Amino acid sequence: MSKILVVDDEANIRVLYADELADEGYEVVTAASIAEATEKLQAGAFDLAVLDIKLRNENGIDLLQKLVKERHEMPVILCSAFSCYKDDFSAWLADGYVVKSGDLTELKQEIARVLAKKAQKVNASL
Repeated sequence: MSKILVVDDEANIRVLYADELADEGYEVVTAASIAEATEKLQAGAFDLAVLDIKLRNENGIDLLQKLVKERHEMPVILCSAFSCYKDDFSAWLADGYVVKSGDLTELKQEIARVLAKKAQKVNASL
């Protein structure tokens, strides 16, 4: 079972993602801020992170850059209500990008794609 960290400042989004992704068989841990996400990351390993870009007074891109630097083996999917960030050079560090929607089909497909790609890399290195 893959363990996913969901970072979003909106409580209803965290609950929706946690419920929907748990139904897909993932273990889901949520965080409302970069500080909370950092605590959760220090407490345990994750197979993937799903990050919102706009986090109240914080920027998910800052956390993305930190994760790429410190946990380069952990893939990150950006999930934002704003498609304009897809063209932002900083967002290109992410392994995937999904525009938020009430229908999580695209997010679920992107998670499956990114985790499969990670598994291929791991198997190739064995």
